[in-house]
Amino acid sequence: MTTTPKPVGKVNAAGLERTEYKGVPSTLCPGCGHDSISNQIISMAFDMGLQPHNVVKFSGIGCSSKTPAYFLGTSHGFNSLHGRMPSIATGATLANNSLLAIGVSGDGDTGSIGFGQYKHMIRRNVPMIYIIENNGVYGLTKGQFSATSDEGQKLKYYGENALPSLDLCLEAIIGGCTFVARSFSGDAKQVQALLKAAVAHRGTAVLDIISPCVTFNNDPQSNKSYDYGKKNEVPLHEIDFIQGGYVPAREEITVDYAEGELIEVKMHDGSYVRLKKLGRDHDPRNRARAVGLLDEAQREQTFITGLLYYEEPRPILSETLNAPEIPLTALPEAQLRPTKDALDKLMQSFM
Repeated sequence: MTTTPKPVGKVNAAGLERTEYKGVPSTLCPGCGHDSISNQIISMAFDMGLQPHNVVKFSGIGCSSKTPAYFLGTSHGFNSLHGRMPSIATGATLANNSLLAIGVSGDGDTGSIGFGQYKHMIRRNVPMIYIIENNGVYGLTKGQFSATSDEGQKLKYYGENALPSLDLCLEAIIGGCTFVARSFSGDAKQVQALLKAAVAHRGTAVLDIISPCVTFNNDPQSNKSYDYGKKNEVPLHEIDFIQGGYVPAREEITVDYAEGELIEVKMHDGSYVRLKKLGRDHDPRNRARAVGLLDEAQREQTFITGLLYYEEPRPILSETLNAPEIPLTALPEAQLRPTKDALDKLMQSFM
């Protein structure tokens, strides 16, 4: 008896098919924007030829924090306590700095119980991609308001939200993050380009992705709804990403271009982010302008997407702590365990 060989699909530079970057089937509501983001992570990882065993995934609690199970199924993942994902990611990246860390959180997990951890993770410049799947509602616990819910928003069972919303991109820029972007789960091309640029960035890269909750927050009046996003999205620029090789030299990155002009912002691994300016005059290297743009968008209730802010990467946490370049997990026991003489000398220094 003979069997027909299974057809081999398209493989990437890592010799893997796209299906090998998938996870388990999603259990989220049909049409959830989070599933679209998971699909773009799968496409990004395939296109960039990432090795799944070199990627580590983190999450907290919430609908968004379930999604790491739906992509890169053979990568190690850690589902932490509510709001505590940054602490787990900090420890893991210090122990093994050779891994690409991808964290997925939500507006509640990041903007409420985890807000302090979010700010300190940015301050420490933990090297990871921090994705916020932002739907402006607590979907997992049946639709209460979250910290990013619109002021004046009305929900059937919870009345009207009287509090102003928290802008997590604005908080990231103020906190010292060197890569801050916002996108919409319905804009697959932009999401994927920003994900690729975030992989090429060295340090904390925050991607706040508006992801409509089709069950509890899909009112067309809400700026977290699908209808609102499709109708009111204002892209700052057209974004493309060109992958390169690792380039150790680090020169200052500058951006100076006219409306409609195409420029290439060189990343430090040799990749490029190509930006074509559209209707607005926005320089992603201008911190004050990025803060002003977000403040203006909040006042006018406009939905601005794209690369909001990018600057020369500063030292990551392991460099700040003078940790060895070799991952701690790879150090031999002789280097990890001090000798008795070394410990005695240390104790003497405290006397």
